[in-house]
Amino acid sequence: MLKSYVIRAGHFTDAQKKAYASSADKFIIPFSENNIDFSDVFGNENGVTMEIGFGMGLATAEIAAANPEKNYLGIEVHRPGIGRLLWEMEKRSLLNVRIIENDAAPVTEKMIPPRSLEAIHIFFPDPWPKKKHNKRRLVQRPFTETMAGCLKPGGYLFMATDWEDYAQYALSQLASTAGLRNMYEDFASPQSWRPKTKFEQKGLAKEHIIRELFFVKT
Repeated sequence: MLKSYVIRAGHFTDAQKKAYASSADKFIIPFSENNIDFSDVFGNENGVTMEIGFGMGLATAEIAAANPEKNYLGIEVHRPGIGRLLWEMEKRSLLNVRIIENDAAPVTEKMIPPRSLEAIHIFFPDPWPKKKHNKRRLVQRPFTETMAGCLKPGGYLFMATDWEDYAQYALSQLASTAGLRNMYEDFASPQSWRPKTKFEQKGLAKEHIIRELFFVKT
């Protein structure tokens, strides 16, 4: 299985280490080859949104804080980012977020029950811009079909990117995925509920165009 990510070097601050040490047991779900029971994990029957690759977790924390009646499952491999999200959760007293520290592909394939998610968020995934690395991109078939299978009817898959080539490629891949329907003619209008991320701000500084995609499970 090809990895769609690379673990980048990053400073694991004392605050992040402390949050990881104090909160990991409560909020990090160990990887398993068995489906998650979301009602058991979250302690309620609220709908679940999965975010793949949450980076430093600031957008995740903002969305979760704004929607306490919803549950959020973040997938990430970068431990400093996980520590930062745990720190944000402690600071904001967030109880509606859980984390899996693993690659998104095996987590989605093994742990997420079919037709169980209300939404999937993918904010600024690694674009793998070199043509020889395009095969490592997260949003492409057959993985888009795996993600579609995890969505409830009426659930949505949202992606944002500042790489035009990846945006066009992802649009074609999602449009070719059975069970998904584009809610727009091509790219989506800017979604007001989505906070700006660090990667987005870097892209804007380079005068990149931000593209958003919004597909719904039929």
